[in-house]
Amino acid sequence: MRFKTTAYFQHVKTRPDRAIIKDEWILQVMNEPVHQEIQADGRIRRWAKIEEAENRYLRVILLADGETVHNTFFDRRFKEKTS
Repeated sequence: MRFKTTAYFQHVKTRPDRAIIKDEWILQVMNEPVHQEIQADGRIRRWAKIEEAENRYLRVILLADGETVHNTFFDRRFKEKTS
């Protein structure tokens, strides 16, 4: 991996629905999000559209340091806001 991760992420990454998520996609979301929110606990949620994954939106949850990946999943409910 080319980024820091939590033990939780390492565990969840073994699930079949999460194992398909490529590191390069995670890096794309980390570096070029289309939307970001800060949770009450300081964790950072970022989203980006992954064209290779049928244009689904990947949500990456980072720790408050902004560089440690805690969770990733395709977010069916996210809709990109257009201006």
